[in-house]
Amino acid sequence: MDEKLLKEFEALPHPTMCRLINFDKAQVVPGIVPKTFFLIVTGIKPWFTMTVELHPRIYIVQPDYWGIEVVGCMHGVLIPIPAPYHVWLDISNVIGKTGIEVIGASKTEKIKVP
Repeated sequence: MDEKLLKEFEALPHPTMCRLINFDKAQVVPGIVPKTFFLIVTGIKPWFTMTVELHPRIYIVQPDYWGIEVVGCMHGVLIPIPAPYHVWLDISNVIGKTGIEVIGASKTEKIKVP
């Protein structure tokens, strides 16, 4: 990927209804196919109507730990009732030289991946 294009993308306006949110637990589990891995993240989302997704960061050069953000987005009617969430992501193609780093609103967690 061209570094200039990445900088242009980063300069675009941020969405108003999506934010990094907290997570309680993050773990990497192997898939049934050799050399495949899945990240599973759980926590409590602050709004019942919020969707939670895992978003890998974009890099020009493979980092030691590939950053994966825990992102919550509001949809529809806002219902301010906390609710549990459980999301997963195939990370087989987004692993840094050593592993991944899960990035939430108030903490990060580095996980080594074989």
